[in-house]
Amino acid sequence: MTENHETIDALSHENRRFPPSADFSLSAHVSDGGLHDEAAADLEAFWARQASELISWQQPWSKVLEWDLPYAKWFVDGKLNVAENCLDRHVKAGFGDKVAIYWEGEPGDTRTITYAELLAEVEQFSNVLKNLGVTKGDRVNIYLPMVPEAAVAMLACARIGAPHSVVFGGFSSQSLIDRINDAEAKVLITADGGYRRGEVFPLKPAADEAVAQTPSIEHVVVVERGGNEVDMVEGRDHWYHDLMAAADASCPPEAMDSEDLLFLLYTSGTTGKPKGIMHTTGGYLTHVAYTHRNVFDLHRDRDVYWCTADVGWITGHSYIVYGPLANGATQVMYEGVPNHPGNDRFWEIVEKYKVTIFYTAPTAIRTFMKWGADEPAKHDLSSLRLLGTVGEPINPEAWMWYHEHIGGGRCPIVDTWWQTETGGIMISPLPGYTTTKPGSATFALPGVDIAVVDDGGNEVDGGGGYLTLTRPWPGMLRGIWGDPQRFVETYWSRFDGSYFAGDGARLDDDGYLWLLGRVDDVMNVSGHRISTTEVESALVSHPSVAEAAVVGANDPTTGQAIFAYVTLRGGHDVDVATLRDHVAAEIGAIAKPKAIFFTPDLPKTRSGKIMRRLLRDVAEGRNLGDTTTLADASVVDELQRRASEAPSED
Repeated sequence: MTENHETIDALSHENRRFPPSADFSLSAHVSDGGLHDEAAADLEAFWARQASELISWQQPWSKVLEWDLPYAKWFVDGKLNVAENCLDRHVKAGFGDKVAIYWEGEPGDTRTITYAELLAEVEQFSNVLKNLGVTKGDRVNIYLPMVPEAAVAMLACARIGAPHSVVFGGFSSQSLIDRINDAEAKVLITADGGYRRGEVFPLKPAADEAVAQTPSIEHVVVVERGGNEVDMVEGRDHWYHDLMAAADASCPPEAMDSEDLLFLLYTSGTTGKPKGIMHTTGGYLTHVAYTHRNVFDLHRDRDVYWCTADVGWITGHSYIVYGPLANGATQVMYEGVPNHPGNDRFWEIVEKYKVTIFYTAPTAIRTFMKWGADEPAKHDLSSLRLLGTVGEPINPEAWMWYHEHIGGGRCPIVDTWWQTETGGIMISPLPGYTTTKPGSATFALPGVDIAVVDDGGNEVDGGGGYLTLTRPWPGMLRGIWGDPQRFVETYWSRFDGSYFAGDGARLDDDGYLWLLGRVDDVMNVSGHRISTTEVESALVSHPSVAEAAVVGANDPTTGQAIFAYVTLRGGHDVDVATLRDHVAAEIGAIAKPKAIFFTPDLPKTRSGKIMRRLLRDVAEGRNLGDTTTLADASVVDELQRRASEAPSED
């Protein structure tokens, strides 16, 4: 007989604690609970102070917040320009010679760009866009590798008030077509190609395929990077360097309303066309500047910050371009993969630029674990003082490996939860104040209100449930481009009066938040709702396991059965029975996988996310769905072969 559960079962426990060191807290921006108290006392006054202290305004706002659920307006009637905040004001303040970007190309070529130089290039490219007929409100599509011109293009769009839509350079021409046509973009900015794994991957051919089916595109600007042969259509296609040579040097920043659209960023739903998430100007910039400064404890006079994301994702928007530059940071921007020419490339870069703040994905950390601790040990990582994670929940043992082998046991780790839709970080430790637990994102940030609720929307004070946001925040999405009804139905219809994030979470006995991943990834085993994240964490806690992915597959007896795909650490070996018993010992017999498949790699997108949908297809013997976004499509072929040969456990 099964038991019905209204919430997600909370099975795992973590008792290790890491308080901030006295030395770190002494110089930290936040070292006590004052910000939490301030936000709890008056939310609007709290955000108004952040906006006034962190952002420069051309015209003050008349009202902090207008809230007509689910529609928010922040800093009403305020005017500002995002590019001016990221560049001009730092140069005017005497920081023009300060390095904005240390850029490292995958082949080893480099550029060092100061704030004055970045401003000059942005002003010039702003005039390029104007000369191509782009005016305030026109949409511009950006399809580039990780080169400085990507940041230049985004900032130039912001300077003239043209919302940008950035598409990750690894996406197919069809993805580009969908996004250009939905936004009706006027200009496409792309490159001949870029470097990945030691080779040039072409971008212009995919752009050409897309433009053939996107009638709104009038001009294509091409950055010369890969040196590969490309076709240029006369009158439509233009080399970036040629246009820059002919453009005027000065372009004043456009005064933008706080609620003017800054960018669209498309996120794929489980079905249907991609959603164009709308982010506006004043609230978004306030949110990312505030979170970047306080979550990473950024000190602009001494820190070198490196976020390893791509600008094609929201992490690249918020924590490579807008947040760091608004705060006057010096940062590293890297073009390529972490294992070219060797598995120690990231650590070589950390040592070279004396990086102090390092922000990456748990998927990358688990890959580093698989490669072994000898790789980071080749390099001096003593410059690091703070580590961060983003993109998905981190397993406690991956957290510990990161803490020991990258942070040397001395660096606080900020495990951050947020989404494309939230615009900026929502849940995270404050490194000078919060005692952390490996694998927990800890608490909502000051100014953010969350609740974990059951199926009926009732708040739970312990155990698992659904993560909701109960009050508006400045960086929040303002809608889905061209589809207001979808905006309401997708985010605001599940729980009355609250934004539903689509993620499960649990609260432990100390009130710490543990993210359980997408609720779509919750498995129902004999009536128990078990998070894939908790089973994966249990598997990775075994000393032989580097990475694991878990899915629920249909089962005639238990409803769903747990199937696990495991990658071992180099030089390690373990059998299936041992791992099943280990999971039972860690979180309970109900969570023992029915089958475990060993694999040298897992199917991941080019951004590093594990595609569990494909793993479910493999587990249930179905034909595979779309594999075009996979970094390596051959991985699933190997998994299918192994699944057909491996016996399941009873």
